Amino acid sequence: MAEFTFASDARQRSLKSWIVRILILIVGLFVAHLGVTLFVLAEMGTDTFTIFVQGVANVTGLTIGTSQVVILTVMMIIMAIFTRGYVKPGTLICAFCGGWQIDFYMWLLGDSLSAASPMWIRIGAMVVGCVIIALGKAIVIMTDAGSGPNDLFSLIVSDSINRHKHVEFRWIRIATDVLFAVVGFALGGVLGVGTLVTAFLTGPVVQVFLKPCRNLTNKILAKVEPDNPELKTAE
Repeated sequence: MAEFTFASDARQRSLKSWIVRILILIVGLFVAHLGVTLFVLAEMGTDTFTIFVQGVANVTGLTIGTSQVVILTVMMIIMAIFTRGYVKPGTLICAFCGGWQIDFYMWLLGDSLSAASPMWIRIGAMVVGCVIIALGKAIVIMTDAGSGPNDLFSLIVSDSINRHKHVEFRWIRIATDVLFAVVGFALGGVLGVGTLVTAFLTGPVVQVFLKPCRNLTNKILAKVEPDNPELKTAE
């Protein structure tokens, strides 16, 4: 995806720009975690990164929650040290605010969808949930305020590959999702139908949403900072 470069130098941004970007990012997280909740309630299998977390938990003896925090923290530290322009304030928000959003949606929807629901409803919820997750991720990515460490991994790989050869983001996202799933399964994580759906649907759908989400984000930011050269460069 040659038209997108995910790293950026954000040192010259104003406080107003950061506030607007973070607010849009939080909206994106609410969207994404609605999809995550639908996916979880459908009980058709976990996403690829969760399988990786399960595998690490299995090997280390830590809880899944603790394993996720440790993995995300280690990934953030490594990315902050060895890459430039990816880890931003929003990365911390993405890493640590998802839990309460999921809890809220579980409280809201928990009585409407479960393993006891008709199979067609569960399958529909799983597919719709995956699309909603992809939309939320695209919103978060295009705020350029920081993405979750697990999502940053595919963005860093995409930029690195596209310096030498053009490869569409969807294929890179599929490859990194499959990598998480394979390593997680090898460590003891549990695969399911939902795993295949997220591995092969998330990347292509995120790519579809990237450009419109970038355009919408830039329009909002342009009203706040009409003379911002960063937005003109992104057009």
